[in-house]
Amino acid sequence: MDQKSKDKLKGVDERLVSVAELAYQLSPVPFIITEGIRTIERQKQLVAAGASKTMQSKHLVGKAFDVAAKVGNEVRWDWPLYDTIAKAVKEAAKQLNVPIQWGGDWKSFKDGPHFELKE
Repeated sequence: MDQKSKDKLKGVDERLVSVAELAYQLSPVPFIITEGIRTIERQKQLVAAGASKTMQSKHLVGKAFDVAAKVGNEVRWDWPLYDTIAKAVKEAAKQLNVPIQWGGDWKSFKDGPHFELKE
């Protein structure tokens, strides 16, 4: 995992950081961390843009992180890449006994890059 991704995980719950680090090793699709902790201002922007549906995001309290798939030097948003990354994150969480949920499993607003603690 690159330093920029590690920096984005600063302030995130240590259990989730461990999951992200192990998932990075397990995933056949390389990824970067795009967001960990979020400010209220950033959350308001995302809600206004339709990229988030709540002001109660777990990002606000360090209980979530978002990823972006990397293919070569390019960030890609193709859904199958996120299915693959999610399998690695779920496996890492299982190995570390950390309860998580993936935004891609949500019924109403699917969020493939999003992972959060399930508490």
